[in-house]
Amino acid sequence: MSVENVEALGEYIEMSMQPAIMKKAIAHGELMFTVRREALRRFMTFLLNDATCDFKQLIDICGADYPEEDERFEVVYNLLSLRHNFRVRVKVRTDEATAVDSITSLYSCANWFEREVWDMYGVYFNDHPDLRRLLTDYGFEGHPLRKDFPLTGFVELRYDETQKRVVYEPVKLTQDFRNFDFTSPWEGMTSMQLPGDEKARKPKIGADLPPFEEKKA
Repeated sequence: MSVENVEALGEYIEMSMQPAIMKKAIAHGELMFTVRREALRRFMTFLLNDATCDFKQLIDICGADYPEEDERFEVVYNLLSLRHNFRVRVKVRTDEATAVDSITSLYSCANWFEREVWDMYGVYFNDHPDLRRLLTDYGFEGHPLRKDFPLTGFVELRYDETQKRVVYEPVKLTQDFRNFDFTSPWEGMTSMQLPGDEKARKPKIGADLPPFEEKKA
């Protein structure tokens, strides 16, 4: 889709849905809108049903976390129009306590996409028919893709042969007090010598090279 067509589509959507739009942008040839949270479902309905837009396919829903901002979470919707062969990206912002309207009534595939965002980021979706965790266990605590979630997690699980079930235990790091040197000796480290460095001596140019022998036919 040409840049002119993208711009024309953006102007059409902006003119039709101006009260719902907070920001419009074009990046890498793709149209992007940031919309008001309370107008999300109405905006998505327009993109789905309007003949000029005709975005019948929801490609995915993903999230992003900006913990330094008041509305730290960004929910991102990627849509595709097969009829017109162009895409649009819709973004909405929210915080930890405010829910976002579900669009499962518009796109059935949004069911699992929204469940994943809930599982990974903790963003709640209003009117979702079955908002349960999708990728983590039912007893999992926290939301792993939040920036403030520890890399080691809060608990670890294992199968206990005695109890014949999966049990949760506090995280144990057996190498807490070991010192690791993450500097690779193959990247020209000069501040210290590692064992074996004494064997790596650069030969002088032209020295101790085997004589050239012409191969016989």
